[in-house]
Amino acid sequence: MLGGLLAIAGVGVPVATLVGTANAADNSTADAIAQYREMLADGNPAELIEMRGEELWKTPRGPNNVSLAQCDLGLGAGVVKDAYAQLPRYFPDTKRVLDGESRIVECMVNLQGFKRADVIKQPFSKEGQDPTDLEALTAYVAGQSRGALIRVPQSHKEEKEAYARGQKIFYYRAGPYDFSCASCHGADDKRIRLQDLPNLTKPAAARQAFATWPGYRVSQGALRTIQWRMYDCFRQQRMPELNYGSQASIDLITFLGVMANGGKMDAPGLKR
Repeated sequence: MLGGLLAIAGVGVPVATLVGTANAADNSTADAIAQYREMLADGNPAELIEMRGEELWKTPRGPNNVSLAQCDLGLGAGVVKDAYAQLPRYFPDTKRVLDGESRIVECMVNLQGFKRADVIKQPFSKEGQDPTDLEALTAYVAGQSRGALIRVPQSHKEEKEAYARGQKIFYYRAGPYDFSCASCHGADDKRIRLQDLPNLTKPAAARQAFATWPGYRVSQGALRTIQWRMYDCFRQQRMPELNYGSQASIDLITFLGVMANGGKMDAPGLKR
């Protein structure tokens, strides 16, 4: 019966031919997307955003009129190189685990004197807009870890607890569609439209995905950060809006970062 229906749908074309054609089309599309990314990689627009982020990092700003040169990203005040590859991590001064973006916010508040509410009021740019300050700063900091091994620490009690909560959130099903992160990213060979979905429960896929955030999204003409990625995944699941820098967002990033340990950072990356 199934074969008959397929034969009708294919106007008499054998089922094996239909399946083979579909697989060939899938492979062709995936290859074309990969080739497109490779063509653009040498001219990633994120490089300009990195440059703006560097300028913002080094320029005295805010009520205190100081730069972020003494921001401690976890490797000591003023050390930016390879720091992003070791985030999220526990920070004694805040007594909590922070990801890269949340730590930049802390430095803008505590060093430069900005008000937190103003800093995070609009953390993400809209399609085709110039990047926000947070996006540009994140691109710069992430770029300073390009080629570094991902080593998200799990030595502190708070770091282990963040990972455990993030893992629970990853598998937690809720919302009108009863979705979880794992619904899309917990098995092999899944896709949405033309986009292959990485199985983030496997280290190899987790490394490749985590290593390229933040990334410039060609279809939106904007740089997107991993906080945005978490936010947008919640939106697509029809879950309550995920607050920027919330504990849940940091816990999820911690879980993904630990899964990606051992990979090499290659951010800012290039996204579809």
